[in-house]
Amino acid sequence: MAKGMREIKRSIKSTQNTKQMTKAMEMIAASRLKKTQDAALASRPYADKLKEVISNIAAGTKDIDHPMLEQREIKRTGYLVITSDRGMAGGYNANLLRKLVQTLNERHQSPDEYALFVMGRKGRDFLRKRGYAIQEELVGISDSPQFADVKSIAYAAIRQYEEGGIDELYLVYSQFINAISQKPTEKRILPLQEDMSGESSTTEYEYEPNAATVLAILLPKYAETLVYSAVIEAKASEFGARMTAMGNASKNATKLISSLTLQYNRARQAAITQEISEIVAGANAQS
Repeated sequence: MAKGMREIKRSIKSTQNTKQMTKAMEMIAASRLKKTQDAALASRPYADKLKEVISNIAAGTKDIDHPMLEQREIKRTGYLVITSDRGMAGGYNANLLRKLVQTLNERHQSPDEYALFVMGRKGRDFLRKRGYAIQEELVGISDSPQFADVKSIAYAAIRQYEEGGIDELYLVYSQFINAISQKPTEKRILPLQEDMSGESSTTEYEYEPNAATVLAILLPKYAETLVYSAVIEAKASEFGARMTAMGNASKNATKLISSLTLQYNRARQAAITQEISEIVAGANAQS
């Protein structure tokens, strides 16, 4: 009985330590989620203004000839996949990668028909183990990513499109809905023609040296901004998923501690009762 009580007490201590860890991780994720949401809000005015200027040029300039606005026959598709470097975030990575694999299987007959650009260690390792060829990868992304952190892979994917290596580019990431809900999302960002429609502004701009040259500079920057916005949203989804997962783990640990404490108290009570019974039995034997 004493041995059983020691094991229960050890389990209670271990579970208490686990609860402390999960509670701390929940609080850290909540703090980082707030910072990421603030960063997403701060980046929107720049992206909106950039889109407004590009739309104005596109609406006011006839016969625009730029590969990023060109609709062409789809022979090869690019996917920029955004996952996390760490786990312990519930089904955050698994749900996204399941959607990606399903899309690849349904849409393509051969690996030659698509190119993968992967952000995050979880996505990279998952795809490598299953034999998928990764054209470009980026791991070790900061929890507070800056535009410079993701520019290299964004540039590589966009450059592939401009050079004709791929004919369209999709972002595959988790859309942040709220702290307990994240939606695996596929969004086409290239070509940009659909994204530019109906967004012209009444503001008149003058361009030097000309509108076409300015457009050629701004279009890649806008596409890179779309990638960065998706990274920020994916980070918010990651922290929301981790906060929820760690919160659930803390609740489960509390329930387990209560159950183990009840077992311990019952075992202790049974041991005391047995000792009293032995004492009474010994006293009766001597009388």
